Amino acid sequence: MNNTDLIIRRETRADYRETENLVRESFWNVYHPGCLEHYVLKRLRDDPAFVPELDVVMVQDGRIIGQNCFVRTVIEKDGGGTLPILTMGPICIANDRKRQGYGKQLLDVSLELAKDWGCGGVCFEGNILFYGKSGFRYAREFDIRYHDLPEGADDSFFLGRELIPGYFDGVTGVYQTPTGYYVCETEPEAFAAYEAEYPPKEQKVLPGQLTGHNG
Repeated sequence: MNNTDLIIRRETRADYRETENLVRESFWNVYHPGCLEHYVLKRLRDDPAFVPELDVVMVQDGRIIGQNCFVRTVIEKDGGGTLPILTMGPICIANDRKRQGYGKQLLDVSLELAKDWGCGGVCFEGNILFYGKSGFRYAREFDIRYHDLPEGADDSFFLGRELIPGYFDGVTGVYQTPTGYYVCETEPEAFAAYEAEYPPKEQKVLPGQLTGHNG
């Protein structure tokens, strides 16, 4: 990893289009045929649950090569009440910078910023083989369940991490994905018009794409 002129800073309005294009290129055909995540990011920025203080980009030699963001949500506790947490993403690294250590550096800095901001815990959907290196565990180990997932179904995509030690102690409950992550389903015409602004790319159905949950 080349740290020359590498910085992680808050995203600015002037970055929006470059960041969205980065997300589109990074996620294309990864979790779905085509990409949804760039439109999700665009719409999340206007969502009341979005945390602008934790909306960051990684810049190298003047080029945005990575990004991450956080959104407020809750654990609905089995005994009543809620526990405030954050969820995360989209998070990505430019295709030509992947598997070089940039992603872990961006993730670790992002989590430290979230901790300093006052976040007690994070739950989100991801691959334990990567995110486990930064302290994430299967959320089931904290007795936190993924909403609408049938009992016995595979929940290995659902991860959690305490940023304040003991934050999940004594808590059992259900995680709720913020509604802002479903905008491509609730705004199909707006999404189609937005996607049409980009050069066309081939959409492919590939092994490993998600079919049962947002990712």
